[in-house]
Amino acid sequence: MDLATQPLSKRADAWLWRLFATGLCFALFGIGGLLLRVLVFPLLALLPGDALRRRTRARQTVSRLFWLFVQIMQRSGVLTYEVEGIERLGRPGQMVIANHPSLIDVVFLIGLIRDANCVVKQSLFANPFTRGPVTAAQYISNNGSMDMFDEAVDALQQGQTLIVFPEGTRTTPGKTPEFHRGAASIALRGASAITPVTITVTPTTLTKAEPWYSIPARRVHFRLRVGEDIDPRHFASQGPAPAASRRLNAFLHQHFTKELARDERSATGD
Repeated sequence: MDLATQPLSKRADAWLWRLFATGLCFALFGIGGLLLRVLVFPLLALLPGDALRRRTRARQTVSRLFWLFVQIMQRSGVLTYEVEGIERLGRPGQMVIANHPSLIDVVFLIGLIRDANCVVKQSLFANPFTRGPVTAAQYISNNGSMDMFDEAVDALQQGQTLIVFPEGTRTTPGKTPEFHRGAASIALRGASAITPVTITVTPTTLTKAEPWYSIPARRVHFRLRVGEDIDPRHFASQGPAPAASRRLNAFLHQHFTKELARDERSATGD
């Protein structure tokens, strides 16, 4: 199953309009985060149900609102997108591993998976605009502690879908993603399947070095391609855990390098 937007008219590609629409979308995201924190999640907490049910409601709310945000960005002319293989996302114990070229990669993935857990930056728990959603959804803080690794493994073993960006930060434009071995270690200990998602953004935008208002000359196209599952047991059976982790991490690095090169050739028509 694939999702894709229709091409927009040339008028919708106007730079000044996209600059205004991008700023409006960022303002909407911030205001929405505050409303979730002070109004929506407190009301949801009053509904009947145990802790698991409350967490599920919070995650589904964040997911639906993130996908609505993607639609707003698309309809306002900020971006277009396509998603290939969406039906392979959202299974119990699945670890979704993605590269991280843009600030809103996590918005796309959480929006596509209704009840996903996610390893997110520690700073999001202190940010007044994002603290409400990440706390209510019980996402995992990427603080580098052993508790973080244990939480991630436990989540997978409990049957949650876990989204991880092994780079830990956004990719530097023009460079190949470099994965930390932590994601591989988590996968070997807890995942029933590893599903790679290759994300390309053309032209690049919202990278680590770019402010929101530094928009490209033409509207951005996001492409998310969901790959075939990788069985972590294949690597876990090949020796001690540290060596298995190194082999899996090298395999993932090679996989994403190959897939990103393929997408780049496709984009240039070679």
